[in-house]
Amino acid sequence: MKREFAPATYPGLKGRAVLNTGGAKGIGYAMAQSFARHGAHLLLMDMDGAALVEAAAKLRAQFPEVRVETHSGSVTDEADVEAACAACEGAFGSIDILLTNAGISMNRPSTALTLDEWRRAIDVNLTGTFICAQAVAKRMIAQGGGVILNTASMWGLAASPRRAAYCAAKAGVISLTETLAGEWAPHGIRVNAICPGYIRTALTDELIGNGKLDLPAIEARTPMGRMGTPEEVAEMAVYLASDAAVFITGHAHLSDGGFLARTF
Repeated sequence: MKREFAPATYPGLKGRAVLNTGGAKGIGYAMAQSFARHGAHLLLMDMDGAALVEAAAKLRAQFPEVRVETHSGSVTDEADVEAACAACEGAFGSIDILLTNAGISMNRPSTALTLDEWRRAIDVNLTGTFICAQAVAKRMIAQGGGVILNTASMWGLAASPRRAAYCAAKAGVISLTETLAGEWAPHGIRVNAICPGYIRTALTDELIGNGKLDLPAIEARTPMGRMGTPEEVAEMAVYLASDAAVFITGHAHLSDGGFLARTF
């Protein structure tokens, strides 16, 4: 029997302060909606200033009781990240939850991958995650705890042709998550990674359109027979950030419709 998507409710998220990088679009925006639905306040950080303005306006209209602030900047720039952290603390008094959604795709044959492309993929996807986690953790240690959720990928757990830089970066995010979880657990900080599979976003639509992703092949390879939705990934995030997951830390959590399951 097919079951319809039914979001859960976690009352303890109400009033929490969430810093969400890459929060203006795609999975990041879906997470913003899910946390806002639970009454959490949001600081959205993104490189795309116009998208930030649009995302904040939509969230304020949909959730008028929730405060939404924005900061335009890059996760690879320590000064930008520090400014975003200060803005979140200034607006809400704390940073209770960090969502590291900022990232880029890198789908190129390894022999054609330039060093600049390699460095860009590592810098945004891995180094940016570390910069944000480090900056926020210093504050969470002082305040007595918090939650960090790093968006990795199923390609951080498995190999994929033409994705050398992306796979390396996302595998690094998973290893970083495990390391930080062990190091920061005594300070009351939980750190987990979310590993989406193929999710239908504007980015994947673009990759499908330019022939870099084969939609029929993906659907045929996925046991559930379809790509996921950003909202389904966001549900994992609100669960892992909630008190229902209070004993869960240091793990990579797949949301891939069974793509990596050993069913073939």
